[in-house]
Amino acid sequence: MLAPEILLQLLIGGLLAGMLYALLACGLNLVFGVMRVINLAHAELMLVGAFSAYLLFTIFGLHPLISLLLIVPVLFIAGYYLQSLLIERVVGRPMLTSLLATYGVSIILINLGLLLFGADFKSVPVLQGSFLIDELAVSKPRATAGMISLLLTVGVYLFLERSRLGKAIRAVSEHAQVAAICGIDVRKIRMLTFGMAAAMAGAAGVMLSVIYSFWPGSGVDFIQKCFAIIIIGGMGNFLGALYGGILLGVVEAFVGGFASTQWAEAVAYLLLVTVLLIRPTGLKGMARV
Repeated sequence: MLAPEILLQLLIGGLLAGMLYALLACGLNLVFGVMRVINLAHAELMLVGAFSAYLLFTIFGLHPLISLLLIVPVLFIAGYYLQSLLIERVVGRPMLTSLLATYGVSIILINLGLLLFGADFKSVPVLQGSFLIDELAVSKPRATAGMISLLLTVGVYLFLERSRLGKAIRAVSEHAQVAAICGIDVRKIRMLTFGMAAAMAGAAGVMLSVIYSFWPGSGVDFIQKCFAIIIIGGMGNFLGALYGGILLGVVEAFVGGFASTQWAEAVAYLLLVTVLLIRPTGLKGMARV
């Protein structure tokens, strides 16, 4: 039996990792909720953010928390125009069409990353050390990344709930045709939504860069976890992705602490199967944004 302080350490570590998972998964679920498009390139957009933070740190010495202010707007603009030029063409078409289109974007970004950075692992060595609270040691990079990820995720949720534009996004997710009749520019809302999701992925990438080593193919593991999270939480449900991400992070931490890291890597799929057996619609049910 592990000591109480070790259990608390695992809980805190799991919560912090889950907050990062949630930020990434909420962006993916946002796109699905509004457009019914599964973006297979979402994790590669995250890596664009990670490699951008790496470049800005390596060339200009810019701290990732500062580069976040530059990367997020750039990823928003990139996502906005990517939706306009490509994704809009597959909205409303069979799911396989959108999967193939976004898979193509994913392959392009991976190979572009390999061309520019090679297959070596990169990292941004900042925020070294730990915060000491009595007998607890909380990693500074994980604590910073986790709290910023949570603030960004909650900020997007409050934007969707309380702002006029957020309510328009929710209206389009509920019924695009009725929203259009009410005077909402559905195409522009979709572009803004995809831009927001890309910006969230970019922010997650910046946070990733201070915790993990990464290479252009790192997105595979994260997109698999994202799919597990949004199914666990509920397809198209923003809060469901938040809860699912935190749940996955905590369960991974405890499984890694009690068993091994190999079992921790498999826990996403075990948790997915368990939730589907008990509640097939996910923790929060299948719903629009």
